[in-house]
Amino acid sequence: MLGHLVRLLPFWIREPLLILVGTVFGVRILYMALVDGEGWVPAVIGAVFLLGAALRVRVVVRALRARRRPAPSAGDAGDADEAGVAKDAEAAAPAAPRPAAPVVRRPAEKEPNAWGQAALAVGLCAVIGAAFWFQDRLPGSGDDTASRAATCRHDEDEKLPSAYRATPEAVTGEDLCRALNLPELPELLGTPTERSVYASGTNSTAPLTDRKVAQPEARVEFDTYTVELSATYNKLTVDQYQAMTAYRDDADLRKLTVLGRPALFTSDHMMQIQIDLGSGGGTGGPVEQGPLARTLTVAFDAEDRGGSYDLTVWSESGALPDDNALLGIAEAVLPRITQGARDRG
Repeated sequence: MLGHLVRLLPFWIREPLLILVGTVFGVRILYMALVDGEGWVPAVIGAVFLLGAALRVRVVVRALRARRRPAPSAGDAGDADEAGVAKDAEAAAPAAPRPAAPVVRRPAEKEPNAWGQAALAVGLCAVIGAAFWFQDRLPGSGDDTASRAATCRHDEDEKLPSAYRATPEAVTGEDLCRALNLPELPELLGTPTERSVYASGTNSTAPLTDRKVAQPEARVEFDTYTVELSATYNKLTVDQYQAMTAYRDDADLRKLTVLGRPALFTSDHMMQIQIDLGSGGGTGGPVEQGPLARTLTVAFDAEDRGGSYDLTVWSESGALPDDNALLGIAEAVLPRITQGARDRG
């Protein structure tokens, strides 16, 4: 369809348009291949675009030369022969009076200005080419997979467990996800060029509580790190949790204060489960030890009367950001959770 529309355009619009589009695309694809390291296939495609543009330039040059030097027409040659014959006849025969025929002058047909059409086409193509070239450099522009952050996913028809109705102050997984999925989150993690590829919130309950304790969770994934935020509405204080983890003899365990509330740094390995969905009948392998995760637990209030937020970060490679990164995330996210809960209420 597009090719048919292009063929319908006049020659002096169609050819400059194809030249400019081919040049812009060729240079852009070659830039991606040579500078961004996309491989040799884009380089070949870009070279083909430039070759096609060069061939079109040759066609336009030939057309311009032909317009400047028009060839004599057959009618002009016939008129010249008739004029010679008439002169010979006049010399051989005596002159006879002829009635004067009225001279009819036809208005000369105005040919389209080729240079004007070409200039219009080049200007139009320049605007299109500039839009393609600068689309990645304008604020808020770029392709969907690279520049746009993932939005929080949630099931609008999901019913809250009874534990949330029994705990009116409990936030939901959607509240946590909105608070966690900040635009500045990649910069706080030390990876400012990344964008979130997945974000979701779930309304879960704490394990081993017979679904009586609300524990909403949110997860935001990046290429480098994965960040989880959960809130547990139980009676366990941060001091009690520290006493429970004392047996670990964990050198990375550190108690501190965040936003005026008791907090605790801990480290532990994630669990890794492999599930076979093929011919194995849905059976899975054994639970294995996953990558190391770093968790910052912060009490709900300064008095530490029970319940806490858990902010956990890990990566498949095992690398972890500095503790200051988790502190910065907590200081930016936790106040948003409180505000979000008030707005929802």
